[in-house]
Amino acid sequence: MTSIDPRIAGFYSEYDEAARLHSTAAGRLEFERTRELLGRYLPPPPARVLDVGGGPGAHARWLAEDGYEVHLVDPVPKHVEQARERAPGCVAAEGDARQLAFSARTFDAVLLLGPLYHLADREDRLKALQEARRVAVQGGVIAAAGISRYSLMQDYTVSAGLSPELLAGEVSQVVRTGSYDGSRGFTVVHFHTAAELTEEAREVGLGAVSIHGIEGPGWAYVVAAGRCAGQEEAGELVADAIATARLADEHGVFHDASAHMLVVGSA
Repeated sequence: MTSIDPRIAGFYSEYDEAARLHSTAAGRLEFERTRELLGRYLPPPPARVLDVGGGPGAHARWLAEDGYEVHLVDPVPKHVEQARERAPGCVAAEGDARQLAFSARTFDAVLLLGPLYHLADREDRLKALQEARRVAVQGGVIAAAGISRYSLMQDYTVSAGLSPELLAGEVSQVVRTGSYDGSRGFTVVHFHTAAELTEEAREVGLGAVSIHGIEGPGWAYVVAAGRCAGQEEAGELVADAIATARLADEHGVFHDASAHMLVVGSA
């Protein structure tokens, strides 16, 4: 059974998630860097990959094109239909990250690139990670994304929208607790710290856990350039932002300064 917070369902019924990773320079940065990081850990094709909360199939598409056997599940019917159209090489169906309809030890890799930050309750996030571990083969790769606890503050800053009221209200609340009720522009979200995301992965028994900043500390500059100078000009910063993200990761710093983080472990 698929169960989703109606606020999240309502948001994605209107929002064009299919365009998000390709319509802006910041989206390209997230997409390209996520693909790069996954490439370090995924077993070679034709391994079986489960893309949990895979949305309209942005990552399922390139995985299938690269020769992986891809299954995608998402709780939003619109996303499942889009994934079937955009990633014809994958099998897409509705599903809940907390209760996957697959047998144990089925997939060589399990991706959760969206579910964790839409599960506001920590116990639900742990259930999703436990389910990913259950359906992964022994030693299989599990990769899960989170949104940084500090990204809202950075985003408001570069958009010249960080008013005293916002700073004292929702921004401070997110920094303190990670909780966001979706009252302004997005939907229900949990914002992680790097330490918290790592801890949740370890708590469910994942081994060899590592954490990465996806976009790196330069992402806010790309966002600012897009808003001030345009997406073409901002696109010229993407390669340098990726190089900066690699350097920051190499030295184990600035994970929390990225917009998104990726935790990777083994089942």
